[in-house]
Amino acid sequence: MTQDVLVIGGGIAGIQAALDLAEIGVHVHLVEKSPSIGGRMAQLDKTFPTNDCSTCILSPKMVDCARHPNITIYTLSEVTALEGEAGNFTARVLKRSRFVDESACTACGDCAKVCPVVRRDEFQMGLSTRRAIYIPFPQAIPQAYLISRADCLGPDIITCGRCLEVCKKQCINFDQPDQQLELAVGAVILAVGMETFDPVALSEYGYTRYENVITGLEMERLVCASGPSGGHLIRPADRREPKTIGFIQCVGSRSLRYQRFCSSICCMHATKEAILAREHIPDVKSYIFYTDLRASGKGFREYIDRAQREYGVEYIRSRVALIEEDEDKGLIFHYEDAAARPQQIKVDLAVLATSLMPGPDVAVLADILGLELDEYGFFRTNPFSPTDTTREGVFTCGCCRGPADIPQSVAQASGAAARAAQYVMEGL
Repeated sequence: MTQDVLVIGGGIAGIQAALDLAEIGVHVHLVEKSPSIGGRMAQLDKTFPTNDCSTCILSPKMVDCARHPNITIYTLSEVTALEGEAGNFTARVLKRSRFVDESACTACGDCAKVCPVVRRDEFQMGLSTRRAIYIPFPQAIPQAYLISRADCLGPDIITCGRCLEVCKKQCINFDQPDQQLELAVGAVILAVGMETFDPVALSEYGYTRYENVITGLEMERLVCASGPSGGHLIRPADRREPKTIGFIQCVGSRSLRYQRFCSSICCMHATKEAILAREHIPDVKSYIFYTDLRASGKGFREYIDRAQREYGVEYIRSRVALIEEDEDKGLIFHYEDAAARPQQIKVDLAVLATSLMPGPDVAVLADILGLELDEYGFFRTNPFSPTDTTREGVFTCGCCRGPADIPQSVAQASGAAARAAQYVMEGL
């Protein structure tokens, strides 16, 4: 029996599973595809229903993960093969180069200051820019810069090479190769998270065509103090504070054309953002257009009642059929009321609650690991052991097994860790 566990995915679910296992003496290999662990939770400003700071909860866990002697973190890494059986797997991992020595970099930022290349910042949802050499976000783990070779002009001093000149630690190496690793593990936990639906496909909402139509994740970055506007909620078109905001639920979900399932968190997410909007702008008015209110978690119904009572949030049970833009960049919602009568309402900012979807890594890993997917494209699990996949010794948690909020993902992660521990510590 191999007493190591492989955790694929470094979001909140993967981090929790890794910490649970590490605390009972199991060595964990934590593999993350992006440059930093943290996942989607790192992009959030607050968490519902307590409105606690998301980073204040996540960052200590990220640091614990990085410092724990029983956890080895591999960022910019992907699993390419898994051979063997439960208790005795061999995983092949491709670790891509950062072109920066993680152990030497102090994240001083001198290299980014002189980099001439400007690109859209993925972490900020494209609302601000980054350089070709960058750190994903201030609390990133590992705390080291990386170079996007697709964006970089190159190390030739004639072409550029400015980062090489200013790096006092000499930790930049354009010849740093990718690594092929083999890991012996007894169990595998999948926590690769989710993606969000691209609302460009719904042309009636005008996303990307109208500047003041944004997604929920984009609003998260706008209200966050570390976001592109420094925590000031503004309209992208003119950088003015919105006085009215319209939230549209079920964008891409509960749809015969796209995702048939309910994404489960959108009602609470929109409620939280409406509350945050009122805290940022005391006289703002928010309207939430919903299909059905899903508020089944502890304190969720009370959270919605509080939003209505204390923050003046108005819930309208209707689907918006069309958004039109007027001459001052305002947005006109066309919808039907409860009596099926056509109605219109004008807002300054529209926020789309886009469906949670299985990311591309789910299908890729299912093929590599020999797993089955359910009818919606998530990992299929055992109904009587909900963290078990269709391959013995491989477990899953978080949004890659179905839409889930943060508390649900953490609970599932602890369950998956307990199941993996049974295999590596007790035998089959």
